[in-house]
This record gives sequence, C-alpha cells and structure tokens, in this order.
Amino acid sequence: MPRFLNAIVLGAVLLAPTAPVVFGAQNHSRTYHDKEHNDDHTWNSREDKAYRMWAKENHRKYRDFAKLKEEDQQAYWGWRHNHSDAELKINIR
Repeated sequence: MPRFLNAIVLGAVLLAPTAPVVFGAQNHSRTYHDKEHNDDHTWNSREDKAYRMWAKENHRKYRDFAKLKEEDQQAYWGWRHNHSDAELKINIR
C-alpha cells in the first residue's frame, strides 16, 4: 500500500506544473465590445498595460477591468481609441 500511495503522490507532483495549462488558468484573453465605436477588443497583456496607464492618468486605483462598471469600461475604450500602442510605447512582439 505505501508504494501505491508514493506512486500517486509522485504522479501528482509531476503533473502539477501542467495543471494551469490543462485547465486554462493561463488563458486570460477575453473579448469586450465597445458600444460607442461598435467594435470588439481582445484583452491581452498589451491592453492591460494600456489600461494601467489610463487608470494612473485618471487617478484611479487599479481594478480588474472585468469588474469595472460598464460606463467606466466605455470611458476606457474611448480613451484607448485615441492612444495607440506606439503612442503609449507599448512593445509589440
């Protein structure tokens, strides 16, 4: 019985690093609709950097974008349409 238990523990330890990939924990991409401009935006690391700049520029505490009120999200998208990645000096890879 102890050998069996050791095999289970060892298997769990070896598989643990793959769990986030298997269960999608590392996929943070989400699409948001901008009503005012009638377009969609994919949330990714570049968008998160831009959002952090918007929050700082508008003297707001950083909050998860998905938890913002819709009017605040729309205010961000309006700002974002006037601030390109190049203008914000966000590296495009």
